[in-house]
Amino acid sequence: MTKLIYKELKLSASPLSYIFIAAAFLTFVPGYPILLGAFFTTLGIFYSFQTMRENNDIQYSLLLPVAKADVVKSKFVFTVLIECCSFILMTVITLIRMLLFKDAAIYTANALMCANLSFLGFALLIFGLFNVVFVGGFFKTAFYFGKPFIAYCIISFIVIVIAEALHHLSGMDSFNSFGFDRLFPQGAVLCIGLLLFVVLTSFGIKKSEQIFERIDL
Repeated sequence: MTKLIYKELKLSASPLSYIFIAAAFLTFVPGYPILLGAFFTTLGIFYSFQTMRENNDIQYSLLLPVAKADVVKSKFVFTVLIECCSFILMTVITLIRMLLFKDAAIYTANALMCANLSFLGFALLIFGLFNVVFVGGFFKTAFYFGKPFIAYCIISFIVIVIAEALHHLSGMDSFNSFGFDRLFPQGAVLCIGLLLFVVLTSFGIKKSEQIFERIDL
């Protein structure tokens, strides 16, 4: 399994997957829907799956003395590693904004989502949706990925719109407060996002393993 993961990182991955981790720096941009940083990170992972398909990576992996379930797990581990790198960057930048720039007018006057704990929770939700909708959808055929990616794009943009609109609703402004003023409601969103990320990713792995075992390649 370790060697399979190493293969994913060194041979199968597109360089764009690593480059698009830098989309996390969009968290610094004021007046911008910063959740798109999470979406662009998953877009980079999408290019790796495209590269894998064009290079017949799945067929090559199945020729190795490994279980089919391990092939699925290695793809998910690669995906989660990229997401974790992006999320760590987002977290660091969010803390910088909450600590060092909490009084900066360019951020406090921002009508869009602020970089806070709620933002991190929604970012985790987007990553979880990518894992179950796109990666899980890819393993239904282990070849076609157009429809799963379109479905993921639609769902993720609905989530982004909801997240951006949430704090404009009456009584919901605490989810978008700047600094450390309203940590409890924002922390709840972060915990829910983390839970959904774990649940969706685990479900995606289990379902993909079951389906991939039945595919005759």
